[in-house]
Amino acid sequence: MLTAKENMRECIKGGNPDRFVNQFEGISLLFHPFLLVNPTAKKGEMDVENLWGVYYSYPENVPAGFPVHTPDKICVKDIEHWRDYVKIPSLEFPDELWGVCKQMYDDVDGTKAYKASFIAPGLFEQCHHLCEISNALEYLMIYEDEMHDLIKTLTEWELKLAEGICSHLHPDAIFHHDDWGSETNSFMRPSMFEDYFLDAYKQIYGYYHDHGVELVFHHSDSYCANLVPDMIEMGIDVWQGCMRTNHTADLVKQYGGQISFMGDIDNKLVDFTGWTQADCDKAARDSMEACGMKYFIPCITQGGPGSLYPGSYKGLWDAIDNYNKEKFGIEDPDSARLPISIMF
Repeated sequence: MLTAKENMRECIKGGNPDRFVNQFEGISLLFHPFLLVNPTAKKGEMDVENLWGVYYSYPENVPAGFPVHTPDKICVKDIEHWRDYVKIPSLEFPDELWGVCKQMYDDVDGTKAYKASFIAPGLFEQCHHLCEISNALEYLMIYEDEMHDLIKTLTEWELKLAEGICSHLHPDAIFHHDDWGSETNSFMRPSMFEDYFLDAYKQIYGYYHDHGVELVFHHSDSYCANLVPDMIEMGIDVWQGCMRTNHTADLVKQYGGQISFMGDIDNKLVDFTGWTQADCDKAARDSMEACGMKYFIPCITQGGPGSLYPGSYKGLWDAIDNYNKEKFGIEDPDSARLPISIMF
């Protein structure tokens, strides 16, 4: 029987997986020093300023923290002078801090799981965290030069981060967040998206691929079917978060072999008050039987292992595991029960 990592590779490469990949079983999401030093709001905390100058809050009654965009807290108050507002964080870290992160990577058995550096937010998300999302979308249309300059600066920063990650930590995968749409459409038409973000991500993902990273996982839990050709050109190996509105089975048929898809089980199908195991069983079975076992990984669409409502991620895990037992006679391997450094 293949390990979780081996089976994931076979699925993504179109080889011979011996079962459906069970969500994040073959990936261990790991830190780099910037994640350790950059302040973030913990549950119950309000107005925590990070190193970019963005404020975050995490009220008790919401599922996650998010930027604060009251007028007094928006970082970029004048896009024509954005350099006066945006703080570019240093990426110089002491060897001791790199060593703390390196130990996390060394503790993962690389024969059983990909050692994936977790990177968030991405370029578009960083733009709207700094500017506020409606402002950012408006600026992309009206202030083209300023937004190109801002995105160029963010890209250069990410490339320097990539250099540190690859030279010190040597991951064999990265897991990169950047949400590019709502449930029903992308935030911008493909031509605008390409103008601002295609070359930038080709540089970033190209750097990782050229420096020992086998797989680039990109998270966007949204509709982005219209951007899949751009994802392929960028060098994305797996689009994680592919919501069901994308008609995932059709994408697998059209693009399988160029990119793989990880998702199709929207949170709203399994992760809500009063969820049941029957909900998980149905959502998992529907996805697996529609999409097939190559170039597709059944997975909750949020950007990491876990769930908002207690137990529903495990319920979905059990649903996929039981389907594998039923169809292939394969038990959940020990390699799938891996410690995860980042839980959502």
